[in-house]
Amino acid sequence: MSENVYIIGAGIHPFGRTDERSGREQGVYAVREALKDAGLEWADMECAYGGSAAAGNADIMVNELGLTSLPFTNVANGCATGGSALVSAQMAIASGMYDLALAVGFDKHPRGAFNAKPADYGLPEWYGQTGMMLTTQFFALKIQRYMQLHGISRTTLGRVAEKAFINGAVTPHAWRRSEIDLDTIMNAPMINDPLTKFMFCAPAEGGVALILASEKKAKELGALNNNGAVKISKIAVRTRPPDSFEVFQAGVSVKEGGKPTVLASKAAFEGAGIGPEDIEVAQLQDTESGAEIMHMAENGFCKDGDQEEWLANGWSRRDGKLPINTDGGCLACGEPIGASGLRQVYENVEQLRGRAGERQVIKAHGGAPKTGYSHVYGAPGLSAVAILER
Repeated sequence: MSENVYIIGAGIHPFGRTDERSGREQGVYAVREALKDAGLEWADMECAYGGSAAAGNADIMVNELGLTSLPFTNVANGCATGGSALVSAQMAIASGMYDLALAVGFDKHPRGAFNAKPADYGLPEWYGQTGMMLTTQFFALKIQRYMQLHGISRTTLGRVAEKAFINGAVTPHAWRRSEIDLDTIMNAPMINDPLTKFMFCAPAEGGVALILASEKKAKELGALNNNGAVKISKIAVRTRPPDSFEVFQAGVSVKEGGKPTVLASKAAFEGAGIGPEDIEVAQLQDTESGAEIMHMAENGFCKDGDQEEWLANGWSRRDGKLPINTDGGCLACGEPIGASGLRQVYENVEQLRGRAGERQVIKAHGGAPKTGYSHVYGAPGLSAVAILER
C-alpha cells in the first residue's frame, strides 16, 4: 500500500479549436508534455486511465505512444470523465499494485450545443421535446430559481464572466484570451434568461494528462526535492441523492434534498483533514456564470447569497482571499468534456508549483498557494472533488 500519491508530471494541449489535430492527437500531445515534465518515457508507465466523450477511446493512443502492453482502461463518465480517470489512477497506486500511472482526458466537439439524447440518460422522449436536454435551458432555469431564493443579481452573474475573461487573457492554454468588460457582457445577446452569450462556456477541444507516482517512486525520481511533486490529499466522487435538482432529471421534488457537490465536498474535506478555510486556490465547475455562483456555496466557501458581496469586492479574483478559476475556467477555456476536469487539476498543480506565469497567485504568506481545490459537476448529477497540497 502507498498511503501518499503524488502528481509528478502535468501536460496540456491548448483548449479551443485546433483544426489540424484530432481530439486523440491532442491527448497524445498532452501525454508527451506530461512525460517530459516528469522526466519519464512512455515505456516507464505501468498503467493508464483515460477517456473522451466525442473523440474516441483513449486506449487507441498506444498506436502513437507505443505498444508497451500496459493495462489501459477507457473511462466514460460525462463531465466527470477526467476526474474519474484521476480517481482510478490514484487508487491503482494507493492499492500498491503500481508505482506510476497516467490519467488523461481529451475531446473534440463540433460547433454548437451538446446534442444529448434522452434515452441515453433513461429519460422519456417528452423530456427532450420540452427542450430540457439543451443544457443552456436547464442551467438558466436552475440559476433563476437560485437567484430568487438567495437574492443574487444579474450583475453578479456578469462579474463572474468578467473575471473569467480577465484570467483567460493571461493563460496560454485558454481559448478566449481577450478581456471583456462588464457592460458588454451584460448587454450581449440573451441565450437563456438570465444568461447572455458571454455567461456560457462553449463546447471546445483540448487534452490534459497527469503522471501519478507512489511516494517511493517520487522519492526515487527526486520529485519531492525540487517542488515538482504535488500530493493528492483526497479525491471524492458522489452521485445525486434523493430529492436533489440536477441536470437531466425529469422532475423536481417538493422538498429540499441533498446535492452531489455538497456530498463530494464534505467527503473530500473530511478525508483531507482540512476545511474550506484552508484552501488557497480553487477551480469550480463554471459551465455558465450561475454554476460558479451556486458551486461556491455548495463547496462550502460561502453561504447562499453571500456571493453578491464576494463578487462585488473581488474576493474570488487572483488577488482576492480565495482566487477561483484562475485560468478562466470553462467560460474562457471552453469545455472539451473529457479534458475539463483534468484541466482544473492541471491548473492547481501549476499554481502550487509556482509555475503559473502571469496568472500565478501569490498568497499573504509571500509564496505560491499550498492547497488547491478542484470541483467538476456533470450529467446526470454527479460531482468530483480533488484536494491537492504541497
